[in-house]
Amino acid sequence: MLSTTNAIATIAVKDLDTARKFYHDTLGLKEVRSEDNEVIVFTSGNSLINVYRSQFAGTNKATALTWAVQDVEAEVRDLKAKGVRFEHYDMPGLKREGDIHVAGSMKVAWFKDPDGNILNIYNK
Repeated sequence: MLSTTNAIATIAVKDLDTARKFYHDTLGLKEVRSEDNEVIVFTSGNSLINVYRSQFAGTNKATALTWAVQDVEAEVRDLKAKGVRFEHYDMPGLKREGDIHVAGSMKVAWFKDPDGNILNIYNK
């Protein structure tokens, strides 16, 4: 059954070269292969992320990809230094401390890729 099989995140983008620069150069993901100028496969930890070309890129209005990190503040600083802009949302139960949304011990920060796909990081 699926409960014992790894899942692969799939992100739609308009331009693979722009996506490659963002996911590899900005986020630091390792490119493991590309296929026919249609798909780039990256690794993030033990996960795979398929970034593929689609006319529907950026139409998802919800979070598409999440990373659990040890230190949200450090990740936000590092990403901001690379030009990433963070999103700010008004959500019940969350207060904002700079670019980080906080609820009790949970900390989360949202940002977008060049196509507008919503990505986030949160503390483990």
